[in-house]
Amino acid sequence: MTAYKPLRVAPAVVLATIVFSPAFAIEARGQAAGETMNHVHAAASTSLTVTGLDGKTATYSVDDLKAMTHKTLSVYNEHTKANESYEGVALTDLLAKAGAPTGEKLRGKLFLIYVVAEGTDHYRVVYSLDETDPANHAGDVIVAYSMNGAPLGADGAFKMVSSEDKRPARWVRNLSAVTLWTAE
Repeated sequence: MTAYKPLRVAPAVVLATIVFSPAFAIEARGQAAGETMNHVHAAASTSLTVTGLDGKTATYSVDDLKAMTHKTLSVYNEHTKANESYEGVALTDLLAKAGAPTGEKLRGKLFLIYVVAEGTDHYRVVYSLDETDPANHAGDVIVAYSMNGAPLGADGAFKMVSSEDKRPARWVRNLSAVTLWTAE
């Protein structure tokens, strides 16, 4: 049996590694600003770019989304400890416009497609394509443009909201980009 010796590292090296790591920098800026979700302050989103698997993009304004079929989603926000009502467009509708398969067309290797949603502060989350499609998944994921009947305000023009997440860790405020990718 081989005996392993513990690696000895000077405390100053450990401290420098933590303090100068990008994750710590984002965390520290968020805490210094009184943020609750570890986001740094960034410019408010004003448009949303959706990119399909073919690389083609479409850019949407709030007025563009308001002209589409909209959906109201009532959720409990664990961070604010309040019930909130969001109005917006089902993410699957925007993804279908970008060429994503939906409903019965989503099968086999197409389950390897995933969605990356990103805010102006570069906060990014991943959803499988399946969990964005109400034909296949019980939850709803919407791109909201209003909360409780008013514009989103500090959350920018757009916010990604999911009804199935128990806490809003994958909600993206100041949403600016949605991109389709494949795991293949």
